Amino acid sequence: MLRRDFMKAGTALSAITVAGIGAARPARATQSGNFDPTTVRTLAHQLSQQAYQAPSQSLPSALRNLNFDQYNSMAFRSEQALWHGENLGFDVEFFPRGYLYAPRIDMHEVIDGQSRPIAFNPDMFTYNDPALRVNDDIGFAGLRLRAPINTPGVMEEFCVFLGASYFRAVAKGQNYGLSARGFANGTGDPKGEEFALFRAFWLEKPKAGVDSIVIHALLDSPSLVGAFRFTIRPGETTVFDVQSYLYPRKAIAESGIAPLTGMFYFDANDRTRVDDWRPAAHDSEGLSMWTGSGQQLWRPLRNPRDLQFSAFSDVRPHGFGLMQRKRAFTDFEDVSLNYEKRPSLWIEPIGDWGAGSVDLVEIPTPNEVNDNIVSFWRPQDALAAGREYVFTYRMYWGWDTPWPTKLARISATRVGEATDDSHTRFFDIDFVGTPFDNLPEKPHFHLQCRTSAGEIRNVVVEPVPPIHGWRSTFEFAPGDAKVAELNCVLADDNGPVSEEWVYRWTP
Repeated sequence: MLRRDFMKAGTALSAITVAGIGAARPARATQSGNFDPTTVRTLAHQLSQQAYQAPSQSLPSALRNLNFDQYNSMAFRSEQALWHGENLGFDVEFFPRGYLYAPRIDMHEVIDGQSRPIAFNPDMFTYNDPALRVNDDIGFAGLRLRAPINTPGVMEEFCVFLGASYFRAVAKGQNYGLSARGFANGTGDPKGEEFALFRAFWLEKPKAGVDSIVIHALLDSPSLVGAFRFTIRPGETTVFDVQSYLYPRKAIAESGIAPLTGMFYFDANDRTRVDDWRPAAHDSEGLSMWTGSGQQLWRPLRNPRDLQFSAFSDVRPHGFGLMQRKRAFTDFEDVSLNYEKRPSLWIEPIGDWGAGSVDLVEIPTPNEVNDNIVSFWRPQDALAAGREYVFTYRMYWGWDTPWPTKLARISATRVGEATDDSHTRFFDIDFVGTPFDNLPEKPHFHLQCRTSAGEIRNVVVEPVPPIHGWRSTFEFAPGDAKVAELNCVLADDNGPVSEEWVYRWTP
């Protein structure tokens, strides 16, 4: 397990309780109470009107300074899982506190409109080191959901909420890869980023035979409070229906809605500083966007020398996502990390999100340990203090986008030095898809391309029978430019037949 596989703890906040609606004070969850679909929303609104209070992260001495191995040695006993053996299709396991996860995250079970706290019990865990066992009610750090996602009757983990507002999931047959967050604030800002925390969860007990589970979460930070409702359906594609209600304590200019976080170390388009035996290493290879005007865009990811921030302005977007299109073992040749089995994650806005931009932050990384890619929706206007903002969306964790397309798709981007000029870059873009299924005897394709700086020359378009697709190559001469935005689309005599390739070149 890589270090980044334990998601960042971020800003740590104390837990709170629901004793009816009025208990909007930092405290421990020790009481039961009435619960309905408005409970967490009302609680979040009330809490946002109070001054933020820094939390206590106190832990027993045995748990204060754990390293990764010590923390990982405390394993949850599967027979202690919530709803274990009740044949409900789901059960829930919990993470201990310690290591990066000092904040106490309160857990509640909801049955028939009544909420009760889930108490910590040291017998829930096994301990390689008996000194790590503590009898105090120290609570939990996070949770994992299990269901028979791969084999009937076999409960397997498919979703985790752990650290700040991070969570991640997989579809059938997949391994964990990229993560999502509840909210982002100041991502990519040199002044630093504020990490909100899911500080309490309410788990609705599912009915027998139902294929979904509902989780409510309270998010908190110095700048904002939020209420989230997740309806989660695992399967061939694991789908989250997300209802989020956000209540800023102060104006937020750099908000991020539905943020996605992953890792891109290298691939054929960007490996000049990498000495590695594998063809590629990444959770995701590109940012895919379906704009409100109907454009389908593909932005290959990079591991840049300097932090890069890109914003793709849009109005009422149809969706966006960090995608993994390479699905063969030979694309990565890594028998332990299995990058070809990592999920793509597509965000589908529900309702009118108005004007804003899909933002992409690419951060330099010297290895594959660190998450260095973030993408999210940023509303055009700053979030104002004292208001309610509602964002509803659907998340698809799976193998591809949830919607079919008649356009050709970019299956590979390769970049290298041109043979006759070390300052000129050679680009190779491969296209595959339905436009090539029933071609005339002599098809005519050409590449429409433009650049914001420098010169594109020597464009060639040719068929590639082994991939049942077409390839375009060209040379890019940057001249004195320090950055250039390249755009290409494959077309025939009737117009574009492919999604649009968008690329930022930097030295």
